[in-house]
Amino acid sequence: MNRLQTEYLGLKLKSPVIIGSSSLTSSLSRMKQAEDCGAGAIIIKSLFEEQINYSIASVPDSSGYPEASDYISWYIRNNAVDEYLELISEASSSLEIPVIPSINCSSSDTWIEFAKKVETAGAAAIEINMFYLPTDRKITAPEVENQYFRLIERLVSKITIPISLKIGQRFSNILYMVGQFYNRGVKGVVMFNRFYEPDIDPDELAIIAAPVFSTVEEMRYVIRWIAMASAMDIKINISASTGVRSGNDVIKYLLAGADTVQVCSVLYQKGIPFLRSIHDGINSWMDKKGFDKVSDFRGRLNYSSIEKANLFERTQFMKHFSSHV
Repeated sequence: MNRLQTEYLGLKLKSPVIIGSSSLTSSLSRMKQAEDCGAGAIIIKSLFEEQINYSIASVPDSSGYPEASDYISWYIRNNAVDEYLELISEASSSLEIPVIPSINCSSSDTWIEFAKKVETAGAAAIEINMFYLPTDRKITAPEVENQYFRLIERLVSKITIPISLKIGQRFSNILYMVGQFYNRGVKGVVMFNRFYEPDIDPDELAIIAAPVFSTVEEMRYVIRWIAMASAMDIKINISASTGVRSGNDVIKYLLAGADTVQVCSVLYQKGIPFLRSIHDGINSWMDKKGFDKVSDFRGRLNYSSIEKANLFERTQFMKHFSSHV
């Protein structure tokens, strides 16, 4: 028996360790390497709606004919989509582990038909990466939430493969949103997305990009919500994302209740073969603790499984450090 075997989105995985959407999963050769190194599944690098629209906008139009501009836009969009669909098809037929494409979208209209094509190309499931950033102070929280609900409802009505939604932490009530996603047919959530964050360079008086790679310290935000979401009375799969640098970090997420754990930043820095080290760490810990399979300890420290569940509810340092003040 494969002791690391698990299930995610109705798919059987040989490991809970998944390669997250990134340049590491943008080619068939890299995906094959990840499979050889023990990855349980692969999230293919996201196809960005904004990226396609930017490519269209960056092509100069000197023809003076609207029809020519329309053709250029159509060609760029369809060429990008066709290349992505071809990669899905090749990976699905070449690899034994599940291949899950990722779509990064900012609107519901553009990507519904594309999701159907992804399904036809052989995808085992689909990960929807959507984040709506409200910049109008007149938009209410329910209106923002409805952006997500409308997209989900349309997707579920159009495709039959499992849908996972990669979400951020910026909701008024994350647990409510996860429950609503489940009620609308979403099979899994990825907690959490790491969005582009701006920074300021005081010397250059310029806006710059904040560091891209995640850190171990960021895990603490994710652990709280996975531990609480996994204890809800709904059967939705949870994939942890952010801050994984070792097998020990994967174990923490599994103990909190995650079904799978997505790895990305550390593989950029140490290479895809580092997956073997991550798996060695998990296996060594399981040997030491006497666990035969992942299900023996998954969720063992989630919100409903520990005696002092209020440990996940604390928000003020004073509650924890009052004896030291």
